[in-house]
Amino acid sequence: MLDRRRLLTGAALAAPAMLASRRAAAQEVTLRLHHFLPAVSNVHRHFLVPWTNKVREESGGRLRIQIFPSMQLGGAPPQLYDQAKDGVADLVWTLPGYTPGRFPRIEVIELPFIAHRRASVNARVTWALFDRHMRTTEFAETHVVTAWAHDGGLIHAKREVKTMEDLRGLKLRFPTRQAGEGLKALGATPIGMPVPQVPEAMSQGVIDGAVVPWEVVPSIRLQEMARYHVGIPGSPTFYSASMILAMNPARYQSLPDDLKRVLDANSGEVAAVMAARVWDEEGPKVEETARRRGNSITEISEAEKARWIEATAPVTTAWVAQMRERSIDGAALVEETKGMVTRLGQGVS
Repeated sequence: MLDRRRLLTGAALAAPAMLASRRAAAQEVTLRLHHFLPAVSNVHRHFLVPWTNKVREESGGRLRIQIFPSMQLGGAPPQLYDQAKDGVADLVWTLPGYTPGRFPRIEVIELPFIAHRRASVNARVTWALFDRHMRTTEFAETHVVTAWAHDGGLIHAKREVKTMEDLRGLKLRFPTRQAGEGLKALGATPIGMPVPQVPEAMSQGVIDGAVVPWEVVPSIRLQEMARYHVGIPGSPTFYSASMILAMNPARYQSLPDDLKRVLDANSGEVAAVMAARVWDEEGPKVEETARRRGNSITEISEAEKARWIEATAPVTTAWVAQMRERSIDGAALVEETKGMVTRLGQGVS
């Protein structure tokens, strides 16, 4: 009888611990994801929402991610990375280029005529470079879920561009330091700003156009303000911009192990390739919409492209010298990036 009472007492004492353990194992977590574009943007609708839904489903509904577009949590786009670092937001989607010089190694994919014309290639290259060279260097302050780069950007302007001479004096918004240097080398007047500022700058005459990929055009109504859209034939293309999905490291570490595994399974190259599909699949749809408006959509000639490559080559030379001053082997990074773009781009048109 005494042994039975001891067993019952032991079971009663163990029950709360077992319940607590089950509750811990079934812990539900909600993360806040902050970004700079409106909810109608292609990246929000076709990458961030499907990605968060996938994470929720694979976690059995226990890991939820609430998205705050258009800087709804406050601040400006260049502050997003620090918001993830400091815990203002749990996750952010942002461009390293919004804080020029802070993330030097990732600029290699942004140099003139380095990137592929397809985002699917640039995404895999960028993630591989990040994984090898940047995880514990310039991005060590956050837990980067994934990194990628978009397809080849175009020049969208109020006047037609066929040659370098047509670029002279043209005030063009650029997204990254290296795209700005490339435009300057071509004779344009580069003006840096986050993409949400483009519509107001265009309407006030601060800029004559912008360098962006097709994907973002409708979210800033650029097809209504710029009638001429000028692309670069083939690969490599004039420019690409890198992007990251970064998480507060303490918030990541606080996740239960099983939820970490779900997030990890949807990180890295898997997420980068998922993001890249937005540019490769939605870009042509946006281009067709601009074409139906009667806008002019052209590409410079191959001969003209050769001129642009020669004119912008000093930008890469200068970047390599700048990296040397920071004890970074920029020349090796350039060669590694070019090799991966060639290898991963084989058979990709």
